[in-house]
Amino acid sequence: MTRATPIPETVTIHVPFRLVKRGGRKEMLLPAGVPIQRRPDDALVKALARAFRWKRMLDSGEFATIAELAEREGITLSYLTRVLRLTLLSPDIVEAILNGKQRPEVALARMLEPFPAEWQDQRRGLVDLTFADAGMRDIHTNKLNIGGDDRDG
Repeated sequence: MTRATPIPETVTIHVPFRLVKRGGRKEMLLPAGVPIQRRPDDALVKALARAFRWKRMLDSGEFATIAELAEREGITLSYLTRVLRLTLLSPDIVEAILNGKQRPEVALARMLEPFPAEWQDQRRGLVDLTFADAGMRDIHTNKLNIGGDDRDG
């Protein structure tokens, strides 16, 4: 079988992108202005789910201490306390993470580092790293625009 038009031996396509590590895997980071479909970071979502589950177990009295819970879960006390601290994140930051609206640089390791307990201070300290779209952050008015709706802080 022959073709009427010959197929070129080499085709070169130029696609500008960077590879970044996110949650232990590599992802393509496209140039600014290119619309991208965001996905939640599985490691971050799983850590949030664990944190709220562990908090519920402690609040219900199922476990008397975090040391007891850590032993039952087969993890170190240090790891449990760092993950459990995620329950102190402001609801809009949690929502942004669950919706995949955080920047690629925000991975689980970054979120397990110490952060302020006050939600307003979290927004000041984490907003530049957490929210990916420039229109989503305005720490001066203390309003966040997540998914198109303004929320007072």
